[in-house]
Amino acid sequence: MQIILASASPRRHELLEQIGLSHRVVVSQVQETMHERMSPERMAMDLAQQKAQDVFGLIKDDVLVIGADTIVLLEKKVLGKPSDLADASKMLQMLAGRTHEVLTGVSLIHPLCETSFFVRTTVKMVPYTKPLFDAYLASGEPFDKAGSYGIQGKGALLVESIQGDYFNVVGLPLATLCRVLEKDFGVSVYPNWKRE
Repeated sequence: MQIILASASPRRHELLEQIGLSHRVVVSQVQETMHERMSPERMAMDLAQQKAQDVFGLIKDDVLVIGADTIVLLEKKVLGKPSDLADASKMLQMLAGRTHEVLTGVSLIHPLCETSFFVRTTVKMVPYTKPLFDAYLASGEPFDKAGSYGIQGKGALLVESIQGDYFNVVGLPLATLCRVLEKDFGVSVYPNWKRE
């Protein structure tokens, strides 16, 4: 069965490569619509499902499409991707020295089965220091990331601690995803692992 990742995120593609899951990328063209009345958990899964359904509708074949969406939640306020430098700066200052949640919704669609789930990770950020945060903004890294930071890059210096799945913060909760792939779709990743 061919697996398709419905995401423009290079990080999600790299994570699937890291675990040896053969796939190809088809970027969803859907305009993400956040329904404000949804719970953040439902919102993350709904956005993932929008992407997966869009790509599945284009392919219409015996494929398994994986869609994902990550949101940052600070005291019930959803933080998406920043619109500009000022927005990124505002988000980072809001997060500094505080604990927030990262929710990644995942949607898997196959002609015979469809399922969605989310994973939650708690992240505590370092206190605000102008030189560090200004340097991070100047790096350009915050601009395509929910909450304006990437834990897998230079943004690692902004993170004091995490509780939960690290890969969920990067954008794809690998262990949970692999359990669902095996249980619901009969796809197992690790039997193909070989010493390099």
